[in-house]
Amino acid sequence: MTNHGDGGFPPPGSASGRPWVATTEGSHLRGRRTRDTAPEVALRRAVHALGLRYRLGRTLFNRCRPDLVFPGPCVAVFVDGCFWHGCPQHGPSRFRGPNADRWAAKIETNRQRDRRVDNELVGAGWRVVRVWECEVRREAGEAARRVADVVRDPSCPDTLPAGSVARRSPGRRSAPN
Repeated sequence: MTNHGDGGFPPPGSASGRPWVATTEGSHLRGRRTRDTAPEVALRRAVHALGLRYRLGRTLFNRCRPDLVFPGPCVAVFVDGCFWHGCPQHGPSRFRGPNADRWAAKIETNRQRDRRVDNELVGAGWRVVRVWECEVRREAGEAARRVADVVRDPSCPDTLPAGSVARRSPGRRSAPN
């Protein structure tokens, strides 16, 4: 749930230049953390418990700051919030209220930025792992094992084709070995 410096508000492509309308329904979104969120901390603890060591707060390029960075194997891990990044299972399906068009544009802008960052990282030789917030909340250990599999996999090529991102839908579980 990293802030990638997209400038925030208003999102590109928003319907107008008018300011956001403050509503009581949206007051809980003000002041949300962008770093060290509960899902991020839970994943970090689980990854650390598996014996992996990572770096935090590393800007790789183009203001891209993954939540966890494994510099040796060139793996960047992002913990994406279900609301902010449009989780197919938990993200909002529609928006209501005076800012509805702006919220839809904001979430779509975030998704486009995620795809752009993934492609840039893969093009630079990094492997990208995106983990949904709900995956970590449901089972941090399983999410950490998925990260560990990518970090420890010697058969992973240095550069993957564009769009090759290790992300699984939140509802799918891998088959036991």
